[in-house]
Parts: sequence; C-alpha cells; structure tokens
Amino acid sequence: MNDDNWKKELKLWKPNLKPLEIKLLEEGAQSNSQALMLCDMWCEWKTIAEKKKNNLQEKHLIINDPWDNKEQETIEPFIGNSS
Repeated sequence: MNDDNWKKELKLWKPNLKPLEIKLLEEGAQSNSQALMLCDMWCEWKTIAEKKKNNLQEKHLIINDPWDNKEQETIEPFIGNSS
C-alpha cells in the first residue's frame, strides 16, 4: 500500500471505472468538482487497500486458543490432613 502509485492500483483493482474516472486518474483534476471526485476515488482506494492489508495480516496471524490444550493436564485430587 503506497500512496505514490494509488492511481495505478485503483485501475487494477477496479476495472469497471468510467471513462471520466480514468481520465481524472491519468490527467488530474481541472476543476473543483473534479478534485472532489478524485478525492472520492482516493478514499475508495484507501478502503480497498486497508481491506487487502487486513486480509494479508489475517492469513499470517496464528492465534493459539488457550482453551484448546493439546496436552492433557493431569489433576490429582486434594487429600487433606486428618489431624
């Protein structure tokens, strides 16, 4: 996830972009409304990138369940002194 190449990544991740959106990504905004559209596309890219990053982390994350003890623990009964 790198902000420098977000435009290229958005084009790859979202192949159904409209021609105007592609033009904005390639040429940049020429008006205030186009700048807002471009900002929306960046926010969409950021959301997709975060989801991809989280998916990668989940694949590498191993959680050991403390309740799933593979070794059987032996418990000896308590025998109190009868004094």
